[in-house]
Amino acid sequence: MFKKILISEDFESANLSVQKTLEELNIQNIDCVYYCDDALGRVKKALRYNEPYDLLITDLYYEEDHNEQKIKDGRILIERIREEQPNLKIIVFSAEHKSAIIDSLFSEYEVNGYVRKARNDSKELKKAITAVYNNKNYLSLDLKEEVKKLNTYEFSSYDINIVSLLSQGVLQKNIPTYFKSNNIKPSSLSSIEKRLSLLKQELQVNSNQQLVAFFKDLGII
Repeated sequence: MFKKILISEDFESANLSVQKTLEELNIQNIDCVYYCDDALGRVKKALRYNEPYDLLITDLYYEEDHNEQKIKDGRILIERIREEQPNLKIIVFSAEHKSAIIDSLFSEYEVNGYVRKARNDSKELKKAITAVYNNKNYLSLDLKEEVKKLNTYEFSSYDINIVSLLSQGVLQKNIPTYFKSNNIKPSSLSSIEKRLSLLKQELQVNSNQQLVAFFKDLGII
C-alpha cells in the first residue's frame, strides 16, 4: 500500500474524513494542506529531500479567503505538480458531477482516480486508493456510465460554438454575424437552424433553452 500521501482539501471536515479513511487503510505517513500553493510547496520539498509522495488526493475547487493564493484551482495544481513529479499518482475527490469535466480529468490531466463526494464516498475512496495502488485507474460504476453516455454523443466544435453563444444570450438570428466575423463555417442562418434542429432531435429536447441546459449539465459549456 502507499506509504506517503498528501491530502489537499480546503474544508476541514472533508480533510479529516480523508485522513480517517487513510488511517483505516493503515496508512500513517499523511500530510494535509488546505491550499493549492501549500500542496505544490510540499511536493517540491519532498522531492528536494528525496522523500517524494506516493499519492496526492486533491479537491477540484477551492474557496478563496484572506490568504492570497497563486494557484486557486485543483486542475492547475495537478498541472503544476505533474511538471515537478510526472509519475505521482493522483486521485481527485470532489463534488463535481458533470460528465465532461470528469472525463477531461482522465483524458487531459491524466489523473488516476476520481471519487465524488457523496453518500458512501469513504468506501469509494478506499476502492480508488486500492485500485490506483495496483496501477489501475478508478471511476465508480455510476460515473463510468455517465461518462460513457457522454462519449456516445459526437459534438463538434461547431455544435459547441452554437450552443455556447445561445447560452450567452446571443439570439439565434444573430449567430451568423458572429460566425462570419470569426470565419466559422457554415455561417448561414439556415445551416445553423438545421444543426440546432438535428441536435434537439438527437437529444430529445424541445427548445434551445433545454439544449443549453443539457450542454451545461454535461459540463460541455
